[in-house]
Amino acid sequence: MREAFADANYNPSSLHAEGRRARAVLDGARERIAAVLGTERKEIIFTGGGTEANNEALFGVARAAGPGARLVATAIEHRAVLSPLERLRDEGFAVTLLPVGADGRVTPARFAQALESPVALASVMYANNEIGTVQPVAELAGIARERGTLFHTDAVQAPSWLPLGVGELGVDLLSLSAHKFGGPKGVGVLYVRRGVPIAPMLLGGGQEFGRRSGTENVAGIAGMARALELAAEERTSAGPRVAGLRDHLEAGIRSLVPDVHVNGSGSPRLANNLSVGFAGTESA
Repeated sequence: MREAFADANYNPSSLHAEGRRARAVLDGARERIAAVLGTERKEIIFTGGGTEANNEALFGVARAAGPGARLVATAIEHRAVLSPLERLRDEGFAVTLLPVGADGRVTPARFAQALESPVALASVMYANNEIGTVQPVAELAGIARERGTLFHTDAVQAPSWLPLGVGELGVDLLSLSAHKFGGPKGVGVLYVRRGVPIAPMLLGGGQEFGRRSGTENVAGIAGMARALELAAEERTSAGPRVAGLRDHLEAGIRSLVPDVHVNGSGSPRLANNLSVGFAGTESA
């Protein structure tokens, strides 16, 4: 980021030499992020963070589909998904929120049932930010694909702990936020599979292939690209180490405190997440 601030702190849409230098940094970062996700550069859209990426996905697909289209998500999505869905419901779109089981996961059978009538977009988070449960995204995306439904996943919590290959996941849209994997705040990514119809929220100079106007944060994007590479490189070693620390902490709490309930216990969970409840104790 220091190098980008020093040498490429210019508008990458400008035609002068400094602008072209900034464009080269931007293009390089896009290629590197695309490589981590296993996709091509034109499917990577830079945003102002995970919240904007989620909003772009939901509003973009819904408005491209037109009023009255159906949208499906789970009841445990982040507010960056639930709040846009509330607004879309107010605009006349049909929204269905699926409950999850005691294990914090939505069942593929319930998901498939919700898609029996046409659905424009289904959004299921990859991993939950509160209790850490990991959803069966690849299986759910496969069900959506069979029914002609686009599938979005909020993967903001995932990069340091879970694989991000969009081909293996089978998703059509995926959101990331740089500061969740060691990058700077205020920058994110929306992966949009080629051919997915999406109406841009931000209009202006036509940046990001016309899907998100606004001068890009070159230094922030450069930092995000490097942070994502490091997260991917360190995932196989960091995951088991941190999961071991989590399990050690959980065992210690259980040995000291009676009536402890571990939320999401028995389900796949993020290595860095431990959510517990203490019987008879109110939260602050």
